[in-house]
Amino acid sequence: MTETPQQRYEISSEPSRLDAARIHNWLSTDAYWALGRTRERQDLAIAGSLNFGAYDLASGEQVGYARVVTDHATFGWVCDVYVDRAARGHGLGASMVTAARDHLAGAGVRTIVLATDDAHGVYEKVGFKPLDSPEKWMSLKLG
Repeated sequence: MTETPQQRYEISSEPSRLDAARIHNWLSTDAYWALGRTRERQDLAIAGSLNFGAYDLASGEQVGYARVVTDHATFGWVCDVYVDRAARGHGLGASMVTAARDHLAGAGVRTIVLATDDAHGVYEKVGFKPLDSPEKWMSLKLG
């Protein structure tokens, strides 16, 4: 019998539990969207966001991270979702995004977005779908 993520991991939004050094290492060395991100930049991102950590129940070790940029009222952007390579394959990424979705829904947030190059199937399981009107969205790259 395979353990579910809920049986093996705990997901928490408690900031004091985050292992900022581990998060920085994961993202700056192994996440295509954040390669080379400085520790200072990552710490600023953590400080300005709603963060979720996933923790192994047996060891207490942090094994996953997800960040949400949000106003806690109308909008949220899920980003920096990362699961340690040793903990992948157990649905942990989807569980963290579900926790973020539920947290935001409880605050009355009506729109949540994310972008991914390669994990569409993971996020579809949580209820995400392609934008209804992508032509309405715009972006501005500053660097």
